[in-house]
Amino acid sequence: MPLMPKGRPSRSRALYEEIRARIADGTFAPGLALPSTRALAAERGLSRATVTLVYEQLAADGFIETRTGASSRVAPGGAAGAAADPSAGQPPLHGRSAPAGQNTGRLSAIGHRMAAFGLHDARPTAAGEIDFIYGPLSGADFPTLAWSKAMRHVERQRVSRLAYEDPRGNLPLRQALHAHLSQTRGLVCTLDQIMIVNGSQQALDLCARLLLDPGDGVIVENPGYQAAHQAFMAYGARLACIDVDAQGMKTEQLEGLGPAQMAYVTPTHQFPMGSFLPLARRRQLLAWAHETGAWVIEDDYDSEYRYTVGPEETLQSLDRHAHVIHVGTFSKTLSPQLRLGYMVLPPGLVDTFATAKRLTDRQTASGVQRALALLLEDGSYARHVRRIRRHQAARQHALTEALTHHLGDRIEIQGAASGLHVVVWCRSLPSSAETALVQAARDLGVRVYPISPLYHPHPTGPGQQRPAGLIMGYALLGEAAIVEGVQRLGAALQQVQAGTRPSQGSQPSQPTAG
Repeated sequence: MPLMPKGRPSRSRALYEEIRARIADGTFAPGLALPSTRALAAERGLSRATVTLVYEQLAADGFIETRTGASSRVAPGGAAGAAADPSAGQPPLHGRSAPAGQNTGRLSAIGHRMAAFGLHDARPTAAGEIDFIYGPLSGADFPTLAWSKAMRHVERQRVSRLAYEDPRGNLPLRQALHAHLSQTRGLVCTLDQIMIVNGSQQALDLCARLLLDPGDGVIVENPGYQAAHQAFMAYGARLACIDVDAQGMKTEQLEGLGPAQMAYVTPTHQFPMGSFLPLARRRQLLAWAHETGAWVIEDDYDSEYRYTVGPEETLQSLDRHAHVIHVGTFSKTLSPQLRLGYMVLPPGLVDTFATAKRLTDRQTASGVQRALALLLEDGSYARHVRRIRRHQAARQHALTEALTHHLGDRIEIQGAASGLHVVVWCRSLPSSAETALVQAARDLGVRVYPISPLYHPHPTGPGQQRPAGLIMGYALLGEAAIVEGVQRLGAALQQVQAGTRPSQGSQPSQPTAG
């Protein structure tokens, strides 16, 4: 049996302890192929004989398996053996992770504000569980054939120079997007005003970093999109909330809110209520922005899904004074995993935002940009949108029909004219019962999400007049699952109405919508 050197720590002993520690903490999972002795020796500046000795010792101790002519791999059960001796295999102090929730150094003010928001709980759906989450799409709806064809075309292209691209985005994509937005949304802009970003969330972060100072006022809808509000608050902004009714933001309240640097609005499909901002209110918002010099962020996150309403003029197309920043995303039509979004910027902001984008991440990944450009150019994207709109309309119809049939006059449905979710109000329950209803539904194998966390402040007290509300997405589900899920929700609602579950507790976290 080979023996590692004893006594004074050697380079071979240090490598042995490092690999053993990585096996113990799960970094090197069972079955993982380790680098060849030749490759690892070259990487670490060791002799091949030294690395071979380390691998032989690890194999002798049962941590890895070696075979002639094949890669050495982490042995099944190797982690348990490596962790058996707490003092063995400890990495150097500077390589250890701090306990969860503890900081090893000082955070900035922005860091402290971000830490206070917490991380969204993204637990996977259990087997048999029906999840009415809003945000994710069904993998079956992705245009796999068209996207694969476009990506193969991109991969076959041989470029003479591998370099960073324009931080505003790939030129063919911006050209194709310029034509697409002009035709489908009526946007009026030059090619230079379009910038490709990693989803709409990066666009919101750029707006917050470049346009807000600590203490600046930001007008937001109440209730509204939580991830946008947190992006503004992270940079020290003060939120000024405007109520929402059946026609969206109540723009008549703008004058009484004091000075503001920015307004954030979802005019085409108010999140989460689903209302549409009419032309008169749009003009009132733009007049306010012109009078005060404020910026307006128009989040057009799911405008492709209109079922009973027609196309409308965007704020950007109505804007005559260059105050509107139009933000869009492909997360609701293609996939959130692609991280593809865009901004249409006022001319005076283009250079500043491009510089910030370059400093943030240089550019959005080139390959997916070029593939999307091909889909836009050959019409594949437009065909896909028409197809997926039909699918989503069928799911939405299945959901509203099931809610009406199984829950009847116990609920009221809001926001069914467009989008990928509806709001369901439970007439007989107060807002304080949302947590109990969500948990009762979870116990019956269905996930639903309360609306209270989207309000400022969160109206969870027993004296609130608003009924309990749920946000129910349907883009992830088949029609049969939708019907079954609503039946389970009806049983949960009956339990809570009968008083069989407590009505107190903490609010569940909200999924990310954008």
